[in-house]
Amino acid sequence: MAGRLAPTRGNLVKLKKSIAQAQSGHDLLEQKRQVLMMELVRHIEEAKTLQGDIAVVFGDAYAALQRANVSLGIDEVEDIAHSVPMLSGIVVRLRSVMGVEIPDIDEIDHSIKPSYSFSGSTGSMDEAYHAFRNVLIALLKLAEVETCVYRLAIQIRKTHRRVNALEKVVIPKSREELVFIQSVLEEGEREDFVRMKIAKANRQKKQSAQSEEKRNAV
Repeated sequence: MAGRLAPTRGNLVKLKKSIAQAQSGHDLLEQKRQVLMMELVRHIEEAKTLQGDIAVVFGDAYAALQRANVSLGIDEVEDIAHSVPMLSGIVVRLRSVMGVEIPDIDEIDHSIKPSYSFSGSTGSMDEAYHAFRNVLIALLKLAEVETCVYRLAIQIRKTHRRVNALEKVVIPKSREELVFIQSVLEEGEREDFVRMKIAKANRQKKQSAQSEEKRNAV
């Protein structure tokens, strides 16, 4: 078979160590996959809950916006909306789960800090502002969780492939190679044993013949 190791004792020892390392690596990867799977399931459940919550938050926000439009007029609400600055200062931290970096967004301040004049607005505008800030917070949390799910799923797929490669290709092939080398070495030992027996028998015959010659000579 092409690419086979030479059937020597040195290669036999190396192959045994290689199989032990591959098996250890397989066990560690399997543990990693299980931990990642538990983490993935937890985040998937969290994502489902958040998706349900977001539907409610969006419904509340659009209802508040309709009230503000009725109270102030669509054009006025649009002008006020343009005065609201872009949200900045979002802090995204990374934490490692079995070597997978997943995001952890710092909580956003829930307090209302309007950038528009109170004299030109109404309470319904404040409610809409607050409701859409809650939408933003919910979307940030959902983005965090869905990113975690995506990264965990990618790593689980890679780990699964490595586990399968070790389990179904590397380890079986190495064990097959080990059996081959052991069988060749054992066959060689049997041949050496037979040769030694034959050589010993020949020596004994030769010694017997020499002893017989000496007795005959006397």
